[in-house]
Amino acid sequence: MSAAFPGTLGVLAGGGPLPGQVAQAAIDAGRKVFLLGFHGFAEPEVLAPFPHDYVRLGAAGRILELLRRHDCRDLVMVGPVRRPSLLALRPDAEGARILARIGRAAFAGDDGVLAAVVRVLGEEGFTVLGAHDVMGAMLGPEGVASELSPDVEAWRDIRRGVQVVQALGAADVGQGCIVQQGIVLAVEAIEGTDAMIARAEGLARPGLGGVLVKLVKPGQERRADLPTIGPLTVLGVQKAGLRGIAYEAGGTIFTDRDATIRAADQAGLFLVGIDPLQLLNGEDF
Repeated sequence: MSAAFPGTLGVLAGGGPLPGQVAQAAIDAGRKVFLLGFHGFAEPEVLAPFPHDYVRLGAAGRILELLRRHDCRDLVMVGPVRRPSLLALRPDAEGARILARIGRAAFAGDDGVLAAVVRVLGEEGFTVLGAHDVMGAMLGPEGVASELSPDVEAWRDIRRGVQVVQALGAADVGQGCIVQQGIVLAVEAIEGTDAMIARAEGLARPGLGGVLVKLVKPGQERRADLPTIGPLTVLGVQKAGLRGIAYEAGGTIFTDRDATIRAADQAGLFLVGIDPLQLLNGEDF
């Protein structure tokens, strides 16, 4: 065991490729890893190369037992998980006790729940890290990352999108929206980014295409559920007839930075990392 990294890094794995990418980055840095995949969300081919097990969301007692058995001290929660209803959750005895400790946050928005889960895990003796703490290069850079830059009309739509997403985020609703010619075509809620983009495809107006804006919610717990984009996001944006993507620099996870930028260039889309406060104060990048 590395003296620099006591214990094992536990990865609480939802869907997508990120759990495996975080695990590999940790191994490359000399850490031991154990992945705990949530049934119905974690992808077997992603977890297969690493020590792993599966558990259902409501089985908190089993989750804690497995993490402690594998000497997990630091935890990362990564990959999308759609929150079930309390009826579908079927919490075990430990899960019921944890739900009681979470309290009203269990009935709040996703960020409220995640912040409460982070707090409870800390009370159980674990240190919760962000995926970016293990794999810092996964965060999107500031400024124009693509060959194409936003024009004046695109910047107007981006500013409008920032205003909308910040209002959504303050209510703990979503992290993204699509704006075209100043009109909000779609906002993100429980369906997620990909479904929002697909829905916007049939709502586009004639003329210049719209933009996707993805931001961190105001006051969001940054150790869980940061906004995420990747090559598939770019393909969806292209299919929907949008002109580009604006994301919060330093707060948005790229599932594969190089492939995402390459996909944007091949599609003729812009990809720009913004500081929302600077942008609302009238600064472009």
